[in-house]
Amino acid sequence: MTDLGTVDLRDPDLYVGGMPYAELAALRATGSVHWNSESDGAGFWAVLGFDDIVTVSRQADLFSSAHENGGHRIFNENEVGLTGAGESAIGIPFISRDPPTHTQYRKFVMPALSPARLEGIEARIAERVERLFDAVPLNETVDILPLLTVPLPLLTLAELLGVPAEMWHDLHRWTDAFVGEDDPDFRQSPEAMAAVMGEFIAFASALFEERRANPGPDIASLLANAEIHGQPVPLGDFIGNLILALVGGNETTRNSINHSLIAFAANPGQWDAIRADPGLLPNAVKEMVRHASPVIHMRRTATRDTELGGQPVRKGDKVVVFYPAGNRDPAMFPDPDAFDVTRPIRQHLAFGAGTHVCVGSRLAEMQLRLAFAQMARHVRRIEIMGEPSRVRSNFINGFKRLDVRLVT
Repeated sequence: MTDLGTVDLRDPDLYVGGMPYAELAALRATGSVHWNSESDGAGFWAVLGFDDIVTVSRQADLFSSAHENGGHRIFNENEVGLTGAGESAIGIPFISRDPPTHTQYRKFVMPALSPARLEGIEARIAERVERLFDAVPLNETVDILPLLTVPLPLLTLAELLGVPAEMWHDLHRWTDAFVGEDDPDFRQSPEAMAAVMGEFIAFASALFEERRANPGPDIASLLANAEIHGQPVPLGDFIGNLILALVGGNETTRNSINHSLIAFAANPGQWDAIRADPGLLPNAVKEMVRHASPVIHMRRTATRDTELGGQPVRKGDKVVVFYPAGNRDPAMFPDPDAFDVTRPIRQHLAFGAGTHVCVGSRLAEMQLRLAFAQMARHVRRIEIMGEPSRVRSNFINGFKRLDVRLVT
């Protein structure tokens, strides 16, 4: 067992071999709120227990996400930029705003993700799943990412943004660059990152002007034409919110599918249960997302002195919630490491909680349900071939390659 005194939850190398659940559990056993020092910073409170994560998430006035207070990541967004690349053209996304501004943005976005709108999209996602799955070679080893798990949510996102479906390749490349600040495959050099950002900013700027001139029901139009506190949203903030839509709209879905393929391969009885009764899927997708926890952390900053988990939190302290730890908290989930598609789940933390809970959670669950329903009709067994290649990140619990064999 690792010496807990040496565990640094900020270190992206900690996650390259897989989520360090044993270390998270051992730290949580010593206390739900744990101080994590930083070699190049003041340190932060790591929140590892389910109830304390919910407490932080529900008190935006006390635990701020605001850009001016550092934003929503472990690094200080107001010092190094939204993507850690120092790009001045990128404004502030609404994930880095506190109420009431945050709440106003959500009201503009929600119509595009309403139950009525999603009902119309479901049939098209089902067709998309079928088309993608038909191109997956069965009974042989394939990297499932480019064939299914990457394009599926990005094609859905392209529809929601009102951009051509073939743009999913660009959306993929841009998204990896946004979240991959600690992975050399995604940030090969400052020059390469600058080129990617230049491409994206040119695309986003043209989209902003077009949607301002010809608005529609798509998310890009809603974001471009939002009025916050009576003022039109500036281009920079539109670009920041578009990055948020890209990352939030595909990373959770993509990696929940990837993690669930691994979980079903390790627990073939669970896959047999799905195949025998696809009616389990609406509940099963909640377990899939809980077990996957594709987003590792979100950061808040204390706006005044308080107490959390028995620890004295001072005004200005960084407070970082770790969703994989909360989603494996035995106080909330009996036998939390087990993957059980029949587990009754009242609430999990993979979509966040409180003020900033993910606006697209229904859409993510829908895509998981449809993807695994299609698979259950054709696949008898799921096998993982070799060691998956994981993203080097303390933020996204994701993969760069996942070789599978889908056995009929």
